[in-house]
Amino acid sequence: MSLAMKKDCQICGHTLDAQSEAYICVHECTFCKNCTEERGHICPNCSGELVRRPRTPLTTAAACPLG
Repeated sequence: MSLAMKKDCQICGHTLDAQSEAYICVHECTFCKNCTEERGHICPNCSGELVRRPRTPLTTAAACPLG
């Protein structure tokens, strides 16, 4: 099961592409860096920890062979 790579910050609406620095909680709520830092890396929806979302590879050649 892969991440649902949401394209916008759930607070300010800032566009987040696959290479943007974004943060997610265990439920995949998604936030930009500024909104994450303003909330002390705590998800305002579930109070879970917000961690940096992994970035997708720039080329498909770098894709995981297990996926």
